[in-house]
This record gives sequence, structure tokens and C-alpha cells, in this order.
Amino acid sequence: MRMSGPATRTATAVGVAVVAIGVIVALAMWGSGTSPTTSDNASVSPAAPADAADVAPAVVRDSSHILGDPADGSVTLVEFLDFECESCKAMYPFVEALREEYSGRVRFVARYFPIPSHANAVNAALAVEAASQQGSFEDMYSRMYESQEQWGEQQDSKAGLFREWAQEFGLDLAAFDAAVADPANLERIELDRQDGLALGVEGTPTFFLNGVKIQPETGQEFVELIDAELAATR
Repeated sequence: MRMSGPATRTATAVGVAVVAIGVIVALAMWGSGTSPTTSDNASVSPAAPADAADVAPAVVRDSSHILGDPADGSVTLVEFLDFECESCKAMYPFVEALREEYSGRVRFVARYFPIPSHANAVNAALAVEAASQQGSFEDMYSRMYESQEQWGEQQDSKAGLFREWAQEFGLDLAAFDAAVADPANLERIELDRQDGLALGVEGTPTFFLNGVKIQPETGQEFVELIDAELAATR
């Protein structure tokens, strides 16, 4: 997916200043594609749950993380993401602008899809998952993107840095450490990834709108797809 220009619309102004910067960069980067089949250099390699083959793929699960109010809207936008992915970081301001514009009308869901060649993608997902168990999912989710230049594309583990952020957020570090080390959380992340693979996710970020994979070519088209889905659900 690429971006040929700023997202503009007549019916609704979607954080134009943010979209103009974030979406142009994000979709241009997206066009190069981030393949989930690249070589595995991950410092932590997730193992598929033993019963993964018996679990039917789902775009959204009960355990999926919802950004904002879980009750928001009749339309659901799901993003499969990798916190170390530069395209995901570039799309982050656009997604935040969409969240602001469509608050109360669209439910935004974040699902993990760590790319094997990103050494800290799983470490980042584990830190976000551990933070979520203390009510700080969005704090850690945002910090990952806002500080990606500090830790991304490096081969040494940044788990210690993520732990420092947990301390900064005032989290119980013993509980945080236990959650990071809990194999169940690694399996939960891998289940997201396996769902993505089964659903045809080939890179990050990948979006599903009300269960359908979308591949808009511009920010404006992205917005138009959401508007059309909202109109169809009235």
C-alpha cells in the first residue's frame, strides 16, 4: 500500500495536519512491503500454541486489544502490526487521527504480528502485553512507536529499556516481569500472528474493515472505505 498524497475529504476533516504528514510517509513506505517471511533473527522466537492447528482463524478475538472504548461503533477496523516496523510507526499518526475523527462510530483493534527478522518485535509485543495486564496497554503501545528510533533495528535485546518504561508508568515491576516471562503471553502473541497468516496477512501494517482485508491506495480512499461501511451499517 502506498500514499500518493495527503488524505483529504469533504464530508469530514480527518486531522488534516497529521494525515498530511503521517499518511504520505506511511503509505509510501508500505509500498515496499514488509514481509513476514524474512529470515528469523529474533532474540525471542515465539512458538505456535500446541493446539494452533485446531484454532479457527479470526479477525477479532475476545482477547484482542481495543483502543479506546470497547463499545465504540458498529464498524471495526483491525490492524495487524509490528512495533518495530517503520511503516507501522509511520501509519501511527494516521490511525490516531482516525480514532479522533471516528470516536464513537468505529472500534479500533490492535493485533500483534511480529516480523521474525525484527530482533525486538516479540520483546516489544511482550512488554505491551504485560503492560496491558495492568491497564496500561495504550501507554506502552504509544511509547513503542514514539520511541522507535531509540530501540528499533538493533540486534541486542531492548527488554531492559521496555522495563524502564514500565517503571516510568508506575507499573508493578514484579507483576510486569512475571507477565513477560509467562509462556501464555508468548502464545497469545503467536496466536495473533497465526490468525494473521491464516487471514492472508503478508506484511505490516495490514488492515481489516468489518472483517474484510482492505488495501486502499491513498489516505483519502482509506477514509472513503470507512465512510462507506458506516453508511452501510446505518
